[in-house]
Amino acid sequence: MHAVAPVTPVGGHSLLLFLLQIGLLLLVAVLLGRLAALVSLPPIVGELLTGIVLGPTLLGAVAPDWFAWLFPQETEQFHLLDAFGQVGVILLVGITGLQLDLGLIRKRGATAVRISLAGFIIPLGLGIGAGLLLPNAMLVPGSQRAVFATFLGIAMCVSAIPVIAKTLMDLKLLHRNVGQLVLISGTVDDVVGWLGLSVVTAMATTGLQMGGLARSIGALVLFVLAALVLGRPLVRAAMRATTRTPEPSTTIGAAVVLVVLVSTVTHALGLEAVFGALVAGMLIRTAGKEVLTRLAPLRAFVMAVLAPVFFATAGLRMDLTALVDPAVLGTAAVLLLIAVAGKFAGAYLGAWTSGLDRWEALAIGAGMNARGVVQLIVAMVGLRLGVLTTEMFTIIVLIAIVTSAMGPPILRMASARIEMTAGERLRLTEYEATLHSDVRPAVERT
Repeated sequence: MHAVAPVTPVGGHSLLLFLLQIGLLLLVAVLLGRLAALVSLPPIVGELLTGIVLGPTLLGAVAPDWFAWLFPQETEQFHLLDAFGQVGVILLVGITGLQLDLGLIRKRGATAVRISLAGFIIPLGLGIGAGLLLPNAMLVPGSQRAVFATFLGIAMCVSAIPVIAKTLMDLKLLHRNVGQLVLISGTVDDVVGWLGLSVVTAMATTGLQMGGLARSIGALVLFVLAALVLGRPLVRAAMRATTRTPEPSTTIGAAVVLVVLVSTVTHALGLEAVFGALVAGMLIRTAGKEVLTRLAPLRAFVMAVLAPVFFATAGLRMDLTALVDPAVLGTAAVLLLIAVAGKFAGAYLGAWTSGLDRWEALAIGAGMNARGVVQLIVAMVGLRLGVLTTEMFTIIVLIAIVTSAMGPPILRMASARIEMTAGERLRLTEYEATLHSDVRPAVERT
């Protein structure tokens, strides 16, 4: 038997570039993220701008030789950054799942469902319609327009629980009825959005053949049922068992293993890996407060290191110089209008028909309009699947930045005109008490 020669590890210039890329991206992302926070914008805005500053838009235009040396257009080199970013986004979505409290949905389910469905269906329809009408130049050559249109519809209708939660915390609105409705409705939107993304992924990989699509949808249904029936008790028991050790490292390690392995299962089924990460996070949440407390170091590391690098690498793929083309600029303007108007109109209509007043409806529309990390992940998936061109990717990420930035001031203005109830004052007291404990809602990167 011949011994297998060991694979040569990464080293030399490739390793040097990779370490320099990670260090520089993280440094600039943290600085710009803090700068964004100082002007009352979500940190994700600054972190996405990192890729624009260090990418082809600015550095590539001002110092093309430096850009070409720092970020060479070599598949192997870029895959190192991609792999780092993929681990980060899987753990980020897993942590997002820790915050999705389905118990809240049961308590105010009818209102939340009306708001979320109206806020989902209207922009979905507008996005699909736009995708069917956009010129062929905006599509990947040889791609199926139906798949592209459906994907664009999903990108237009998602909300972002990480952005919503962070905004509500920053504005001290988690205790308000309108804040809870925004969070619950956004949760429903998030779950439906991930399901939709999995279906679109199946369409992109198996085509529009009914047999392949039916198998993918069947796999999705079976996975969800298995997660509810078998996964929930097994994950709860496994995570609680890790609390018997004095150190939180066992709990953290177990959580990471679960998130990664469940992501592997959904990827193997032809679904999106991030959907598995979301479900894994939701299952881990059922293990109780002690487990969530022990996962605080993991949340801190993902939020402070992995997430900013992922957002920055996404920005590297943006090239805002493409907006110089009138056709691309016009497409961006139309899609931004569709994204904002569709989400606002849908959420406002759902809230108004549920008996809420105009200021409450406006606040809910502003909160759910934030796309943030979810739309960014959707855009990255579309680029990986070959559904989006670089121009369309740039437009979708631009929409994520603009909608994340415009939400807080509108939400602040509308909520100031809503009278606080006695129940809300009680919840405010309870919420302020949690700020002094180790167990608090996961503050997601926005």
